[in-house]
Amino acid sequence: MIIIVITYLRNNHDEICKQLKDTEAKAIFTLTSLAPLANAAAKLANRTVPTITIKMASTDSTPDGTIDLRQLMDSKWDVEDLSPGGCNDIAVLPYSSGTTGLPKGVELTHRNIIANICQVTDTHVRLAQETTDEHQDVVPAILPLFHIFGLTGVLLTHLKNLCKVVTVPRFSPEQFLQLLTKHQPQILFVVPPIVGLMANQSELKKEYLQPVRTICSGAAPLGRKDEEKLKSKVGSHIEIIQGYGLTETSPAVFMASKRSKTRGVRGSVGEPLPNTSIKLITADSSQREINSPQDVGEIHVKGPQVMRGYYKKDKETNEAFADGWFKTGDVGYYDEHGMFFISERIKELIKVKGFQVAPTELEEILRNHPDIIEAAVIGVPHKQYGEVPKAYVVPKHNQQADVDGIQRYVAEKVAKYKHLKGGIEVVEAIPKTTSGKILRSELRKEYQKAAQ
Repeated sequence: MIIIVITYLRNNHDEICKQLKDTEAKAIFTLTSLAPLANAAAKLANRTVPTITIKMASTDSTPDGTIDLRQLMDSKWDVEDLSPGGCNDIAVLPYSSGTTGLPKGVELTHRNIIANICQVTDTHVRLAQETTDEHQDVVPAILPLFHIFGLTGVLLTHLKNLCKVVTVPRFSPEQFLQLLTKHQPQILFVVPPIVGLMANQSELKKEYLQPVRTICSGAAPLGRKDEEKLKSKVGSHIEIIQGYGLTETSPAVFMASKRSKTRGVRGSVGEPLPNTSIKLITADSSQREINSPQDVGEIHVKGPQVMRGYYKKDKETNEAFADGWFKTGDVGYYDEHGMFFISERIKELIKVKGFQVAPTELEEILRNHPDIIEAAVIGVPHKQYGEVPKAYVVPKHNQQADVDGIQRYVAEKVAKYKHLKGGIEVVEAIPKTTSGKILRSELRKEYQKAAQ
C-alpha cells in the first residue's frame, strides 16, 4: 500500500493529481485545511480514495466526506494482517526531479532511511547531545516534513535521539523569533534563505541565540560570505556547518566530522559520511576519475543510503547510475584535508528556498498556453529565495504576449515556489542545439549581460 501524505500547502492539485495516478495511492492523509485541495486532486485524477484529515486545533471541524484521524485510531477494524516486508521494500516515495526531467518517485527503502539515520548519528558527526533525565536537546522542524531533509535529517533522526522536536507549520520571521525565545533550541537546521534572514534581520538579537550550539545549513549551497556574515553576528560560541545530500540519497552524503581539525571550514559541506564512497569524474568525454585536490568533477556516490531507483522509471533509473555509482549531477572538489566543496550544478534544476524546480515542467506548461509556441526557463539569482524561475517565451504568429496573463496561467497550475518570480521575457527565438536541446547556458549569459 502506498500513501501520500500532504503536509503543507506546497503542491498544486494538478501536481498531486499526477502523483495519485502514478502511485495508485490507496488513501490521502492531510490537514483539515487542505482537504479541499486533496479532494480536487482526487477528482481530477478520477480516483475514489478515502481522505483522512488531521485537526491542528480543537476548534477544527471535520470536512464533509472525510474521516477524522482520531476517530479512525479509536475505531476497531477487522482487516487481514499485513505480510512482513523486507528491508529493501519502499518506506517513503518522495517526488524529485532527479538530475533532469519531470518529478519522479524516489524509491527510498527501509534500509536507506535507517542507514542514513545511523550515518548522521555516528559519534563523529552527530549534532544532538545524549538525552538524560536532566537534559533534552530541542530541535525545531523549520523545514517542511515532505522535504527529505526535514523528514530524515530533522524529524526521524532526532526522534531516534529522543530530542524534543518542535513542529513549525508555517515559517515567518515573527514566528521564528517567538520560537527562539519560547523553546530555546540547541540545534537549528536551516536553508540558505533563512541564513540570510538571520544575518540581516535587525530584530534577531544575539541573546536570542544564546542556547544554540549548532546551525546546520543544507538543501542548497551556502556561500562563504553569507556564512561569515552570520558567524560575525551570532558569535563564536555557535558552530555553523553545512551538509550535502539529495532526495535520492535519503538525503545526507557529506557532513562535518569531529575527527577533522578543519571542521566548519567556510563553504565546505564536510566529509563523506561513514560507509559512503565518493569519486569525482571529469565532465569531458574521457570520464576520467579525479584523484587530486582542487580538481573539479561530477560527484558520484555509493552507500547504503542511495535509493533503489525511480518508481516505474527503469530508463531514468539506469541513466542515474554508472557502474553502480549514483551520478549526483553536482560538481565539486576536495581540498588537501579531504574537505569537500560544491562548486556548481551540472543539472538544470532551479533551487528555490531549497526546493527543486524542473525547468522542463514549467516549459511544458508554458508551451500549452494558447498564445505561446516555444518557451525556456532558467534560474536567476534572488536575494530572498536564492534562485527563482525566469521564462523566455516565443508568442505565436509574432502576436503581442499578455505577460500578466501568462503569469496567472502558470500560477494556477503549480505550487507557489514554482511561480515565475524572475519574470517573463518575450523573445523571437529560443537558442537550441542542432538536436533541438535548449541552450539554457546561452540564456544565462544573456541574462548576466543584461544584469551588468
